Amino acid sequence: MTALADKVLSGRQKAAILMIYLGSDLSSRVFRNLGEDDIEQLTMEIANLRKVPREKRDAVVEEFYQMCLASEYISQGGIEYAKDVLERALGNQKAMEILHRITATLAVRPFDFVRKTDPAQLLNFIQGEHPQTIALVIAYLDPEKAAIVLSALPQDRQADVARRIAMMDRTSPEIIKEVERVLERKLSSVVPQEVMAAGGVQSVVQVLNRVDRSTEKTIMETLEIQDPELAEEIKKLMFVFEDIVQLDDRSIQRILREIDSQDLALALKGAGEEVANKIMRNMSKRASEMLKEDIDFMGPVRLRDVEEAQQRIVASIRRLEEAGEIIIARGGGDEIIV
Repeated sequence: MTALADKVLSGRQKAAILMIYLGSDLSSRVFRNLGEDDIEQLTMEIANLRKVPREKRDAVVEEFYQMCLASEYISQGGIEYAKDVLERALGNQKAMEILHRITATLAVRPFDFVRKTDPAQLLNFIQGEHPQTIALVIAYLDPEKAAIVLSALPQDRQADVARRIAMMDRTSPEIIKEVERVLERKLSSVVPQEVMAAGGVQSVVQVLNRVDRSTEKTIMETLEIQDPELAEEIKKLMFVFEDIVQLDDRSIQRILREIDSQDLALALKGAGEEVANKIMRNMSKRASEMLKEDIDFMGPVRLRDVEEAQQRIVASIRRLEEAGEIIIARGGGDEIIV
């Protein structure tokens, strides 16, 4: 076990303390976004912690809070804006310490000027560009704005651009600088030159989850012909188990008739309280009590088994949506439910 009273904390120890402070529900959400190696290392660090002095815990939480604020300020107005706000609140030395720590892991993303541009205006500037260029720009947008731009592209280009986003990994600094230079000239803006990874399957999934159903269907049908493996990978990530809270009660009740009770108990074993409450509110009192008993009697289960059960339920939800028996609300005016 690790004693922390007189010790300078490592980044991993700070992360472990923060996970303990957040509690199991919030920490489990964080873990879902980590790789297996990170989860294993962080779990070991949590297990090795003994007693965390209150002042150490408070310092870790305060540092995390300040870095979150700094990240938000940077995303709102850039590093200079963040520096100005933090200096007013914390003084010059403290502000510079925070910015020095955060810029080591949080670079200002390329195409910062693009994210502040109206989507309709942005579309006018990029729709004549090569699909790879369009994909590169969209990959750096917030998912909501990216969805608007992707939906507005001609149908014959939507799937091509979506595929290019999904297949994108890291783009060389030279290419990004050249694309930025061209767009900068068009928009007469000053653009930061830092480079980060963007794109990938998760990136295109975030966009497709926000486009209207018609655009999604067009893109997915084309990808199923051009790249079936990619289409299947995207489908698996399109609707995650936690998104159940966004469904209406009637849809939940229809889903409950479709799925296996053992899968449901296993899936809820690793789910948050909000998801569990949403499901149990749509069950009879007796059925919800039996479900709670099944979960309690289940004992410890492997995370992999929980995720597989959740994926089977998600697959059932997708089948019901495709059959028109339930509606998953998405962005776009034609998704308004009356």
